[in-house]
Amino acid sequence: MILRAACSILSPAGPKARLSIFIYHRVLENADPLFPDEVDRVRFDQSMRWISEWFTVLPLGEAVTRLSQGNLPARAASITFDDGYADNYLHALPILQRHGLKATFFISTGFLDGGRMWNDSVIESVRNATVDRIDCAVLGLGELAVETVAEKRAALERIIPAVKHLQQAAREDAVQHIMGRCRARLPSDLMLTTAQLRALHAADMEIGAHTVSHPILANCSDADALREMGDSRDQLQSILGTRVGLFAYPNGKFGRDYRLEHREMARRLGFDAAVSTNWGANAQATDPFQLNRFTPWDRTRLRFGLRTLNNLRSTQTGSAG
Repeated sequence: MILRAACSILSPAGPKARLSIFIYHRVLENADPLFPDEVDRVRFDQSMRWISEWFTVLPLGEAVTRLSQGNLPARAASITFDDGYADNYLHALPILQRHGLKATFFISTGFLDGGRMWNDSVIESVRNATVDRIDCAVLGLGELAVETVAEKRAALERIIPAVKHLQQAAREDAVQHIMGRCRARLPSDLMLTTAQLRALHAADMEIGAHTVSHPILANCSDADALREMGDSRDQLQSILGTRVGLFAYPNGKFGRDYRLEHREMARRLGFDAAVSTNWGANAQATDPFQLNRFTPWDRTRLRFGLRTLNNLRSTQTGSAG
């Protein structure tokens, strides 16, 4: 009750309301020894129980409209997912339904039906490597051991940051190099199928666009960035037979991952709003094309709640030109 009351003070109803937007990516069936901090079903169920107790959860589209109109309820929040993992349908959806919650799922359409994101190609290659060591000299990392779980985790902690912000072609080459060195069989069921996407939508979950191939927009030409953003929306609208009005910037940090020209592209393409991964809550003055999101990763109720309150105290309005 104390945390709920504190949320009401920091986020009252009406024009002074603050909107908290939670961001998730995966909800694993069981804990992953390679990524022990990744959210699994137990942790997600726990966080949804706390969020439903402390907040008034709204679909993001409705929340954004009401934020601009100044009539949000007290303790307003929205729940979002990025990328389009199959476990969003398999594990997150039943938990959301059990708690009576709606969420918004931002989908990178190029990975539907058997695709795999670059980082997952790297992770699964290292996880399932059939060799003890891999040559990563092309990334300036030398030779890395990948025999034990600890070695695999240490290798991934070096490889993923080295690859993440490479130009698209260079990143693809680096991923192919890692895959070739690991000689592993990789899964083809990590991402949503078209049928699962339609089932999410049929379950009254909101769907948003997240580009086609999840590039760093700041590394793209303007023409490529515009095409990635618009094509993902058009493909989703074709699959679902309904308008898609929300967009999420891949990786989502202003300046590093997207710039003001991409914010303008989202507006010109006719999106209603776009979300970043810049931390903080959202006020009526927040740029609707640079909405803030965050995730409190803490495992205990108190620490989860305190981090959520701290986020509510920080309200960024967006970066201006």
